[in-house]
Amino acid sequence: MTIARRLAILSLLWLPACASKPADAEVSTALESFYGAMKRGDTAAAMARIAPDAVFIESGRLETRAEYEKNHLPADIAFEKQVTGRRGPLQVTVNGDTAWVIATTDFQGTFDGGPVDFLSTQLAVLTRQDGAWLIRSVHWSSRRR
Repeated sequence: MTIARRLAILSLLWLPACASKPADAEVSTALESFYGAMKRGDTAAAMARIAPDAVFIESGRLETRAEYEKNHLPADIAFEKQVTGRRGPLQVTVNGDTAWVIATTDFQGTFDGGPVDFLSTQLAVLTRQDGAWLIRSVHWSSRRR
């Protein structure tokens, strides 16, 4: 096999990996936009990133989009305003118009006068709809140290 042919084959194997990187960045940006909106206390911007049929999972409970907005998001915003989390690298996988992201966040500080010290793991599923990535589901799990 000639060197030119080997290079051509290698470039064909390399191109799909490069093609997914812009989508990875778009997915990361969409998710970080959601978390950033919570940190700023911007309910409308946070909800704009969530699909109409989204489901949230935390502590063994399921919440619809409407339930999350009414019951859980205000508490998340209050928490984000008081406690700074250090998010680890996002592990993004894109398959067509579907993506999933796994991340950990290390939370330490004080919330409503009490100590906070736990590690949170998140699994988010997003889909691309009309060119925009929307959150379809987030599963939060945490453990104390």
